[in-house]
Amino acid sequence: MSHQTLKVALVQSLIHWQDVAANIAHFREKVLSIQGADLIVLPETFTTGFSMQAHPFAQREDSQVFEEIEYWVKYTSAAIVGSLFVESNGLFYNRLFFITPEGERFFYNKRHLFSMAKEDQHYERGSSKPVFRFKGWNICPMVCYDLRFPVWCRNQLQADNSLSYDLILFVANWPDRRIHSWDVLLKARAIENLAYVVATNRVGIDGNQIPYTGHSAVYDFLGQALAYSEADEILRAELSKTALQDHRTSFPAHRDADSFTLTI
Repeated sequence: MSHQTLKVALVQSLIHWQDVAANIAHFREKVLSIQGADLIVLPETFTTGFSMQAHPFAQREDSQVFEEIEYWVKYTSAAIVGSLFVESNGLFYNRLFFITPEGERFFYNKRHLFSMAKEDQHYERGSSKPVFRFKGWNICPMVCYDLRFPVWCRNQLQADNSLSYDLILFVANWPDRRIHSWDVLLKARAIENLAYVVATNRVGIDGNQIPYTGHSAVYDFLGQALAYSEADEILRAELSKTALQDHRTSFPAHRDADSFTLTI
């Protein structure tokens, strides 16, 4: 069923360093307080913080953590998305999950691993760029550092002259020292891709004494903020498919874009 509006809620919060149980309890309280949302977006690595200790904290796909998230989905009647560290076949991933009230499970493994924090030495990079279909919306999932790579994020023209996605989604642990880049690049991704951007970051100080100041936001296809915050809070916005389609009709810049093949 197609929905012309999509109601999103972004959970911008602190994360307890490398404490899965504390974070599950913390985010449970926040998520279960949300009513009326279609999509709830958590930060990157919300169960641990951005830790390079993969083995003690990585979850399996049948773990109790995923069972807990499925309960949140059922309770709120909303799809829930975020990322956490996952172990699969002896390998570790920074994996974005997207779980719907209909019981669908979608996954995306972070493609661009942050080598300056040695993330590439602890986790495997993703090898696919999926687009999730939810309530008639095409959603492109991304994780944090992916934001800096516009070719990977690029919305591509389809055979019927439509674009591959309507909404590009970022979950992040993006530090305050580089927050200006986050703000600018989110707006750029919205404008250049003629799409909505939904981006959830964290706040607080992590176990490496790195401060985070949020700046979670929702931007429309013109790069205009529909929601924005630096506080520990839940942000809300409503996206309009009609407004998006009207903009693409009146300003079809995508028809003049360069075609390319993305090698993965």
